[in-house]
Formats: sequence, structure tokens, C-alpha cells
Amino acid sequence: MARKRDNVVVFRRRRWMSQPRGSNQRPPKRPEQPKPPMSWRRALHETRPFVLMIALATISYVTALPGAYEPPAFLQSEPELISGTFTRCGKGRGYYCVIDGDTFRIGKRSIRVVGIDTAEVDAGCPAEAEQAELSTAALQSWLNRGPFEMTARIDEPTDRWGRELRIVKRIEADQRVNRLADWMQTEGGARDYLGGWRAGWC
Repeated sequence: MARKRDNVVVFRRRRWMSQPRGSNQRPPKRPEQPKPPMSWRRALHETRPFVLMIALATISYVTALPGAYEPPAFLQSEPELISGTFTRCGKGRGYYCVIDGDTFRIGKRSIRVVGIDTAEVDAGCPAEAEQAELSTAALQSWLNRGPFEMTARIDEPTDRWGRELRIVKRIEADQRVNRLADWMQTEGGARDYLGGWRAGWC
């Protein structure tokens, strides 16, 4: 809009703001929109690393406990009492014999001790052959100390080769439970083993 003043045209700048003249107030800020609640997918994604760490720590702790491979009694078969003298399997072997550090025979039955892995007699190097002999001798020694009992997991009684998977233990005179797998790890050079991948011995 313009008007004349002494033959001079003065233009006034049109104010587009809604505030009255001379007002220095700024327009009010828009209220912040509330953040949407966190979805369960996002919450799971953000907590996953912590859950994984806790799970791994728990598994490491549990598997380190003696007898961790042994399920509750109601998930096992009835105990089978074994009493006999074990020889080495091979020519002229007896009814009871030892194949290697984690497997033995009772007649035609092949028994694989649950919870451990030992070096193979059919070794891939001299170090493994030496360890296999020590473990086999240790297993034979334990089995010949007296009667013991075997139980099977009702959900996994055999392995893929048809061997009977057995939890082997002896109840001592003082009622202490002497688990073969734990003893072999301490005295027979065995490794803890719950199935799956196995490390080499060479």
C-alpha cells in the first residue's frame, strides 16, 4: 500500500504476521508428538545380545557341573546292574571287553559311555595313539573295580551307529555316586562331550 507525502511515494511493508505491531513474541512451538510405544519386535531386537550372553553363560556353567549330562531319574530307564571282569576286545576276548576309552562290549552289545569323548585307538598320530592307550586302560580299570549300573536316556537310547548310549555309575559303600564319565575326565584323559562336533587329538 502506498501514499503520497510531499510528492514522494512511500511504500509500507505489509506485515503478514498475525501478532500486533511492535510485538516481539514468537509464535508458539508446536507441541511434540508423543513417541509411539515400543513394539515387542523392537524390544526383542534390542535385548537380544543381553539374552544371548546370559544363555551362553548359563550353558557354560551347567555343562561344567558334574553329571550335567545325566537327566532326572524319570527320564532314564531302569538301572541295569553289571558285574564281570573286563578284558581288551580282540582275539580271545571275554564276554566283557573294552574297545577304547569310551566304548566297551557286553557280549554282542556295544556300549558308548555318555558324557565323554576319548582318543581313538585307530589313531591319526602318535600322540593320539598314546592317549588312546591311557584312556582305554583307565576305563578297563574302573569297570573292573566292582559292580556298576547303567541307565539310558529314554529319549536317546542309541546313537546313529546302533551303539547303546549309557550313563554309567557306581554307588560306593558310603553311598557316594561315582560317575564313570566324571572319573574319566579327571583320571582317564577324557573330554566333556554332549554330542555334535568333536575336536581332534593330534
